[in-house]
Amino acid sequence: MKFAPLLAQYLYTHKRLDLPGIGSFLLDPSAVIETENSKQNKPTMLEGVSFENNVAVKQSVDLVDFISSQSGKIKPLAAADLDSHLELAKQFLNIGKPFMFEGIGSLSKVQAGGFFFTPGELIAERVKDVATKIVSGSSTEEPATDYRSVFHAKKAPLNWRKPVALLLLLAGIVVAIWGGYMMYKKNTRQKNSVAPENNNKEQTVLGDTTANAKKDTLAVTNIQATTTSVRNNGTYKFILETSPADRALNRYSRLKSFQWPVQLETKDSITYQIFIQSAAADTSRFIDSLSQLNGRRVYIEQ
Repeated sequence: MKFAPLLAQYLYTHKRLDLPGIGSFLLDPSAVIETENSKQNKPTMLEGVSFENNVAVKQSVDLVDFISSQSGKIKPLAAADLDSHLELAKQFLNIGKPFMFEGIGSLSKVQAGGFFFTPGELIAERVKDVATKIVSGSSTEEPATDYRSVFHAKKAPLNWRKPVALLLLLAGIVVAIWGGYMMYKKNTRQKNSVAPENNNKEQTVLGDTTANAKKDTLAVTNIQATTTSVRNNGTYKFILETSPADRALNRYSRLKSFQWPVQLETKDSITYQIFIQSAAADTSRFIDSLSQLNGRRVYIEQ
């Protein structure tokens, strides 16, 4: 299911939709969504909806839960999708372009700094799909037959498989990071054991002839180069995201709140990188696991 209609579906169900940094959409509790016109493929305007300018409104936990349950994504990814959608809306509004919230209406920024709202068309068919999905969660109930049923549908039973799968995935990441750390410690011990050999060879060079000294010096150089390679290749830098400052700081704080071992850096104070430093034994599997949790492709910095 696409992300944009989920906001409209949440408004139809809860009568209020709070969007951080923008404001709140309100739906009149007495408003009734008719379905007769939708059967004839005629557009139906959403009635009884209004908008309140309030850039200080905070993100609703219920909205993130709703997006997660309808899209099948875990809550961190659902929250990230919501942030990305709202960031896109702000960019349109800041450059003077109207932004359409599908199934709700369009917003335009006025010179006074507020927003002007124009109601849009109802997404009747998609509301029906959601209502059917919720009601059909129990095999003993009849599927939804009209759009009004979405307001009276019972909550779907909790699916315990998703939390268990998430815990197993997180456990796999922890094991991979731990394995990488142990490999790094092993490489460090090997480097320390090579150091005395270098010292002995340097002492031997002082007592040998010029020809032998050149050979021993070359051997020491090769050992030092190998040690440097082990140190540099001990860990990998897995890039989760590269984005502007506002987006990067917001994303970094959110991942930290979920106990992710992420780091943040920038070279020009304009573009920031969010990354995880790890010595993963199986980089391909580690990248696949991180990408699934991150919601976008993770790669190793070259």
